[in-house]
Amino acid sequence: MKFIDRKGELRELKGMEALSRKKLFVMALYGLRRVGKTRLLLEFIKGRGMYFFVNKNKTSADLLLEYQGMLRSEGMLGELEVLESWDRFVEIIIRRNPSVMVFDEFQNFLFVEPAMFGMLQKGMDLNESRPGMIILSGSLIGLMKRTFQDSKEPLYGRIKKGKKLEPLPLDSCLQVGKELRLAKEDVIKLYGIFGGYPKYYVAMEDFALHGKTAEAAMETLIFAKDAPLEDEVIGILSQEFGARSGVYYSILEAIGCGNTSVSAIAGYMRMPVTSLTRQINELKDYFEMIEYELPYRGKRGAYRIRHPLLAFWFTHIHRRYSDYASRNQDFMDSLRENLNAMFGKTFEGAAKEFLVSKLKLTDARRQWGRIQDAGKGKDTYEIDLIGSGKFSQKFFSQGKSDLPCKDRKKAIYAFEFKWKDLDAKEALAIIQNLQEKVKNVHPLPAALRYGIVARKIRNRDKVRAAGHLAYDIGDF
Repeated sequence: MKFIDRKGELRELKGMEALSRKKLFVMALYGLRRVGKTRLLLEFIKGRGMYFFVNKNKTSADLLLEYQGMLRSEGMLGELEVLESWDRFVEIIIRRNPSVMVFDEFQNFLFVEPAMFGMLQKGMDLNESRPGMIILSGSLIGLMKRTFQDSKEPLYGRIKKGKKLEPLPLDSCLQVGKELRLAKEDVIKLYGIFGGYPKYYVAMEDFALHGKTAEAAMETLIFAKDAPLEDEVIGILSQEFGARSGVYYSILEAIGCGNTSVSAIAGYMRMPVTSLTRQINELKDYFEMIEYELPYRGKRGAYRIRHPLLAFWFTHIHRRYSDYASRNQDFMDSLRENLNAMFGKTFEGAAKEFLVSKLKLTDARRQWGRIQDAGKGKDTYEIDLIGSGKFSQKFFSQGKSDLPCKDRKKAIYAFEFKWKDLDAKEALAIIQNLQEKVKNVHPLPAALRYGIVARKIRNRDKVRAAGHLAYDIGDF
């Protein structure tokens, strides 16, 4: 599969390379497995530089011998020279460094040669004024953070730049979908499960899933016996958490099952709140597996799993893993039958991302809360998105029902998302209901603009003629 996007990241790397021509520049690049770190770095050093993979399954001596051969083939080590120690290796890569040095899965030195961290610190301190660029890349977010941000670690304060590589955005995944000959609707379905993690789309290419439906792709990659991604989530988390995984798995399962507050998580796990606070904070701040989502107005937020595949796994599979592993027919049939409902839920993320880009929103969030004086079962409301951005006369000049905008610096929008095929009448009814729900949100400006994003909207010009915004996946 051809290299897609990452133009901003490549531009940033080239800027740091320019700085490295004056003095040693060391940067750390980290991100979850499958996000595309290796591919990005190989693109960056194509035709120059050196790439070292830190294989934790090798002994220290064997890895050093491998690196010796690589240095010799690049002309950085004479035919009769021998790397007798890692100290010598560090000295050579810094003093004879012709371009860029990349160490992938750098955190694995902890298992192969822990002293490497101190040796690299010494080499960096003694050769700070020498030109050269070293990139230290790793997949274990917690361990990479500890290596560079813990004041007790040798490399603390030695990194000029730290960068987390984020997943590809929706626009880039739509480009990938074109290469795989996928219908746009199927790309959006898969984006809700795989997110912007390139490796999962490469897996589609590997298994000849060009032009197939999202359902067919999930059948091959996840549902089938011995599917390629069967152990993917367990593999990611076991490496990240190590021996401490038990409680973390239970917290993720609780969130996946709809328990989004600390008290609800604790209730699900039948544990006191005080015994879970540390682990929840570690999942949020240290491992970056979950986030605390705040509503557009209000302070009572909700925890959610950030990685789409992890969210799918802990919502639908983890608590019934035995049924999944044995491919229990009833369980697998229920998974397949519920796919459309899953896609409807994940569509919200894609729709939000689309609107943020389309309307240049600087703040875009869900909104939820209680309805005063409403009966039980009818006392809560939820709005799929309320967003604010720079005022645009373009969006406030169309439609006879628009009110004058009192705040010329900010435009506010409220949207509903529907994974359905709608006609104009149905879309307008949904917007009317949205207008009622918005009355529970305070304060909001009078010139609020309403809209809808659906899978398909027929005759949407009628919705726009009523002064509202209307989009479907054809606009993505």
